[in-house]
Amino acid sequence: MLYPSIDKLLDIVDSKYSLVVAASKRARSLRDGAKSDLKGQKAHKHVGLALEELYGHYIGYEKIEPAELEKKKETETESEI
Repeated sequence: MLYPSIDKLLDIVDSKYSLVVAASKRARSLRDGAKSDLKGQKAHKHVGLALEELYGHYIGYEKIEPAELEKKKETETESEI
């Protein structure tokens, strides 16, 4: 049995895709040397630790809507000029 279960994780995030993206980004940062505040973790690998952090609300994610993403790109382009 996996901990935390996919059903419990999907109560926190809105889709499996969001779950995968959030966990993979956090796992990469852990691999690159970021520290975790999670105590008593069950996982030994970075992806499992990232999923435990999501489940325990140690980390969160922010969903960016396509319109917000376009505005952000425009702002960055204007600031480069």
